Amino acid sequence: MVCVGEEGREGMSSITRPGIERPLRIALGWQLVLTMLLAAVCGWVAGMNGAISAILGGAVAMAGGLAFSVLASPRNTGRQSAGDAWDGLTRMLKAEAAKVGIIIILLWLVLATYKKIMVLGFIGTFILAVIIFSMAIFIRNPVSLETGENHVD
Repeated sequence: MVCVGEEGREGMSSITRPGIERPLRIALGWQLVLTMLLAAVCGWVAGMNGAISAILGGAVAMAGGLAFSVLASPRNTGRQSAGDAWDGLTRMLKAEAAKVGIIIILLWLVLATYKKIMVLGFIGTFILAVIIFSMAIFIRNPVSLETGENHVD
């Protein structure tokens, strides 16, 4: 959906698009809450190393999600062209590749350097945080009942 926004700098109307920022912010927030809850549980069960392992697992997933959020955010060029759909798809695929690359590097880095890691807490928190981030697709921007337009924060 394309909405016509306020007047641009040159007096032409700029085009604003409903962004993906809000769903990704919400998913990152859920990841943070999950990480803290699992860190508390792992800390209670396995001590300080369990809590640190859970925090590192969540941090790896959040770092990948943050990279995706930055790279996948739509760019407002102020004009619309036939290549916008292709550009959007390309941007999303590049963001996903960057996310996977960052996650692989961080998983290796944590497992290679932190010798007292509690693997179950680390991998369990990581997997659940990645699943939560993938649920961002189900988060919708609110739609006004009067106008039928998306209202992005």
